[in-house]
Amino acid sequence: MMKAINNNYTRLMVSFFLIALLGSCNVTKHLQEDEQLYTGAELQIKKDSSSTALPQSVKNKITGNFTPKPNQKILGMYPALWFYLTTKEPKKDKGFRYFKKYQLGEEPVLMEDVDLSFNRELVKNTAENEGFFNAEADWDTIVNNKKTKVIYSLTPNKRWHLRNISYENDSTVIWQEIDSTLDESLLHPEDPFRLQTLKDERNRIDDYLKENGFYYFHPDNLLIQADTTVGDHLVDLRVKLKEDTPPDATEQYTINKVIVYPDYSFSGVENQRNPIPANTDSIELFNDIYLIDPQNKFKADLFDQALQFRSGDLYNRAAHDLTLKRLINLGVFKFVKNQFYRSDSTSNQFDAYYLLTPQQFQSLQAELKASTNSANYAGSELNVNWRHRNSLKGAELLKVEAYGALNVQVGGVGDKDARNLYRVGGKAGMSIPRLLTPFNIDESAEFIPNTNFQLGYEFQERTGLYSLHNANANAGYLWKQDARSEHELSLLDVTLVSPQYVTDEYRDEIDGNPYLQRVVDEQLIFGPSYRYRYSNSMLPKKHTFYNEASVKLSGTVYGLLTGADIDSGNQEEILGVAFSQFIKAKNDFRYYLQLGEESSLAARLEGGIAYPYGNSEFVPFSQQFFAGGSSSNRGFRARTIGPGSFDPRPFETSFIFDQAGDITLQTNIEYRPNIYQFLEGAIFVDAGNVWLVNENEEFPNGHFTGEFLNELAVSAGLGLRLDFDVLLVRADLATPVRKPYLPDGERWTFDQIDFGDKDWRSDNLILNLAIGYPF
Repeated sequence: MMKAINNNYTRLMVSFFLIALLGSCNVTKHLQEDEQLYTGAELQIKKDSSSTALPQSVKNKITGNFTPKPNQKILGMYPALWFYLTTKEPKKDKGFRYFKKYQLGEEPVLMEDVDLSFNRELVKNTAENEGFFNAEADWDTIVNNKKTKVIYSLTPNKRWHLRNISYENDSTVIWQEIDSTLDESLLHPEDPFRLQTLKDERNRIDDYLKENGFYYFHPDNLLIQADTTVGDHLVDLRVKLKEDTPPDATEQYTINKVIVYPDYSFSGVENQRNPIPANTDSIELFNDIYLIDPQNKFKADLFDQALQFRSGDLYNRAAHDLTLKRLINLGVFKFVKNQFYRSDSTSNQFDAYYLLTPQQFQSLQAELKASTNSANYAGSELNVNWRHRNSLKGAELLKVEAYGALNVQVGGVGDKDARNLYRVGGKAGMSIPRLLTPFNIDESAEFIPNTNFQLGYEFQERTGLYSLHNANANAGYLWKQDARSEHELSLLDVTLVSPQYVTDEYRDEIDGNPYLQRVVDEQLIFGPSYRYRYSNSMLPKKHTFYNEASVKLSGTVYGLLTGADIDSGNQEEILGVAFSQFIKAKNDFRYYLQLGEESSLAARLEGGIAYPYGNSEFVPFSQQFFAGGSSSNRGFRARTIGPGSFDPRPFETSFIFDQAGDITLQTNIEYRPNIYQFLEGAIFVDAGNVWLVNENEEFPNGHFTGEFLNELAVSAGLGLRLDFDVLLVRADLATPVRKPYLPDGERWTFDQIDFGDKDWRSDNLILNLAIGYPF
């Protein structure tokens, strides 16, 4: 029923936008008689014998600044404009008519909105700022059936270049500092004249001076004089201080006192001379930091780690900014304010005040979730979280979570035959904002490292089949070396899975499929793991990347010490449970190509291997890889691919089991066009499979061989996404086009596609509903 509703909704949305596209073919008929639709602008370059070729970067800068922007087009049509023009003015600021006109619709951009003279001057000024002095610009229009396009013409003439660059130099401290950086100057003889380069050079000098004590200096204190009278389209530059530069801007400043008030409340009217109230109950001096914390809410060493200034330090902006970022990243302060006041003792020293307003330390949150899936299961989960952001007075985050969940089989299944799943459990974890190690580590990075501890327990029952206890503990570190790179090291990650009971019915299933035994086997997994993440996808770049690499070891050291070797009959146990010994490595690489403002291309390549040895014949079920599902190979249901070319169809069973492997290879490519505002589309192809490391008679043809590429499952499909900024809802419709379990030579299934066949659609069209992108 849910699938039918979603299919109907998808058809409705597609039909709705097709009607809009068709109706927008002749959208200008809805304009007033004297109105002309502005369709955009074009730049034409006129050259003469003395003109210098205009670089493409300059052309892009000019055209990118044209105003206003024309109405959005899709395939040469204006659906948003059509919505606006064909919808009557709504009586209220809500309802479907308002949504259609002002949310789906877009107000027409008319020629009367275009300031032709302004844009012409923009063309000329931009060219001159790039060194094309005496450039000439004009404009013309092309009118076609109530649509007008503007053509701006530019005659750039010859480009000017730099000849000599000189800097005012005297014996003052500030010029000695500037002179020491001239090797890094951005101004070089023979370079083209660019106004932006002059601005960048002023900012470069300002950045250097701010790092060396010149707190009051500003880029506007620098003057760059240009002499264009030297002839032959050359320019001489001279860099000097303005005559009205304040004396404070040429002086270096050091730090006198550092004062922290971690329980500060803003009154709205602050004392500009001294923001700290005079009647404080206590002032504590700790490692050169004055701490005012009358209620003793925080430990002093928290600020010793976060603050970068100490008495006698030369002021520098890097330490200034880093301190503020570290205080904010602690996650315990709602407001962070920093003020510098001249010390009474000398005019060239600052007292640095840090005024911090704490957040509410404790919070309680409850979440209720509901879900359905294609296997006729309906589920719900209740999750209750309690947090304390300052549990040990050092910005330690304590999290305690309790949850209960159930997945009930519906759709005509009787109570006796139902395979309902019940889960109940809890977690407790603490994150400490520093590295707890027996040796000292430099923690002066922008992002504060964390030492993490977590304990968890879950009881799971599959009615009529089995019940399991699952306990885990973890201790490790999480740190960022910069905004792009993150490391996570678990020194010890322990998981114990133990069955409480297994029914005779499930044991009968095991007799038909011995693989199911591994679901209820006792498992003890312990060892270190490491994960590294890199991403520059937050940057406004055409090419961006994401990569996550991880490795996990289990039982390695203990196995070596005890000589565990299951092949020779020496399987070691801890507390009566055979521990798992394996190594697991995985890498997930993603590439994003921005094709323009309206579309992008995304690709993923993922590979991994889990290898059992020593004390283990198999990799634990929970550590294996799976393929298929909404974020994997979308033409196949979750966990139904592989291993290898194994064919699950002859294995008739009333219990649905997951198909897993020790090796995985997955790849995806997806084109993501923006259809209209918050509506995005997708065209995708997914491929991949999982394999076993060793041959297993339970899974014929399931082990990895040199023919692995011939065993890839491939699917393709289309998608729609509703992007509401804070939430992206995704619907992907996919079908398998290559099935690895079919006989070799028959695995491609293009010839079997039959959208008119109800049975084919039921077996081969998979609708995936999810939150967020698949990768």
